[in-house]
Amino acid sequence: MKMLINVPETVVADALRGLAAAHPELTVDVENRVIVRRDAPVAGQVGLISGGGSGHEPLHGGFVGPGMLSAACPGEVFTSPVPDQMLRAAAAVDSGAGVLFIVKNYTGDVLNFDMAAEMAEDEGIQVAKVLVNDDVAVTDSLYTAGRRGTGATLFVEKIAGAAAAEGMPLERVEAVARQVNESSRSFGIALSACSTPAKGSPTFDLPPGELELGIGIHGEPGRERRAMMTSGEIAEAAVEAVVEDLQPRNPVLVLVNGMGATPLLELYGFNAEVHRVLAQRGVPVARVLVGNYVTSLDMAGASLTLCQVDEELLRLYDAPVKTPGLRWGV
Repeated sequence: MKMLINVPETVVADALRGLAAAHPELTVDVENRVIVRRDAPVAGQVGLISGGGSGHEPLHGGFVGPGMLSAACPGEVFTSPVPDQMLRAAAAVDSGAGVLFIVKNYTGDVLNFDMAAEMAEDEGIQVAKVLVNDDVAVTDSLYTAGRRGTGATLFVEKIAGAAAAEGMPLERVEAVARQVNESSRSFGIALSACSTPAKGSPTFDLPPGELELGIGIHGEPGRERRAMMTSGEIAEAAVEAVVEDLQPRNPVLVLVNGMGATPLLELYGFNAEVHRVLAQRGVPVARVLVGNYVTSLDMAGASLTLCQVDEELLRLYDAPVKTPGLRWGV
């Protein structure tokens, strides 16, 4: 496999140096692997911290900035960050209003963020935690017990970030984040496997004429493999899986997310099919986001996330945000 890298051992450090050069509004500690908005801590605001293995960009470092995350902690590729990273981040962003850890439901992330929360509280920092577990495809996987955390992470970080920017107290920001997670469901499809820099070859075998329904963002197995389907057929399978589980009663936010190697031409076509199926099911759409936001290196495929929203959640979603990976209203 050809990759635009120097050596596998420096991939994350090289990317962080590049992020720092492109975005001077961020403070990027390459050695300790912590990305912080330069104006942190912001007086009177809850600090939002997330993180996880690298390879899912722009998640999470690309979502650091006003209206979203205060800091992010990148691990090695598909590997959880360590507690010391979260502790550094918490110390950097805590204004005295406390910090919220947003944690995708993967075993390593959960254990390390739990440990970091204990360490931070020992240093006098108030910490709350929200677990993101939106994937409807499988209950348990290679990386986690329970449902995996995937595309809804973006909605949780964006909406909770807006709540923090409004000066809401920690308890309220936590409650908003939990509401978003509970109101969100996701389903992913792989058309090809991803290749990690360390391995340099596909991480699993997916024959050319087949696809995998229900994959995770590390290429974990899904519900089943099928012969290649049309975009419309894939949309019908994804929407059915999400809607049957979510049972939305309110309008929904729609995230049509690319896994890293699928061009926008295909993603917009897939989005058209998703809207067709949602209309057939009578599900109203409030807002739509199409693009590569929660990726899996060079995997071809897509994921669908729906989040049903009330007036407050929609207002917070529409609030200004200014990050490398997401910005509007500024």
